[in-house]
Amino acid sequence: MFENRNDAGEKLARALEKYRDEEALVLAIPKGGVEVGYKVAKFLNSDFSIIISRKLPYPDNPEAGFGAMAEDGSTFIIDYAAHGLSSDTITRIIKEQNQEIKRRITTLRGGKPLPEIAGRTIILVDDGIAMGSTMQAAISLCKNKKAKRIVVASPVAGRSTTAELAEIVDEVVILEKPVFFRAVAQVYANWYDVPDEEAIQIMEKWEQKDSTKADSR
Repeated sequence: MFENRNDAGEKLARALEKYRDEEALVLAIPKGGVEVGYKVAKFLNSDFSIIISRKLPYPDNPEAGFGAMAEDGSTFIIDYAAHGLSSDTITRIIKEQNQEIKRRITTLRGGKPLPEIAGRTIILVDDGIAMGSTMQAAISLCKNKKAKRIVVASPVAGRSTTAELAEIVDEVVILEKPVFFRAVAQVYANWYDVPDEEAIQIMEKWEQKDSTKADSR
């Protein structure tokens, strides 16, 4: 059990200590992953940014999804979950999420491009992994951009999802793998949906930290 995302981030960071001062790039999936990723990147003394990956939600149940897409257009669709949805419906949902991705790039990342990924160790961080769709799409993006090594890191994930991810990346670091995993929130004492403003403040705090470090060189 984690008290909050700050607590989870600090514990996850320690589990990734071997990457400290290794010039890795931590990429957090917003918005829940931003605080966790911030703590990881700060502890590892690594670079840090956010990577936009969005769930493709059902039209009548936006809390559930049939896949995900990343900001470069990488799309991961769960065949059995998308069964029964028409191609027109899927296309419409993809277009809608693409608009949200563009909004998040502008709002949360200030319109800046992703940092250089090619040839680097990338640590993908989220505050929890349920079905794993958004992480799968983010992994595809990193592979498309020729990452040298991909590490998936999260405070919690289901056992089957952890096993699936382990087959397609170099390393998976998960702190909690509940036997009965219903939702990410079950391992947090204090859980809430992160507003844009909070994610923006964390990114601004990181940029100020980076500026201070650059000025001291």
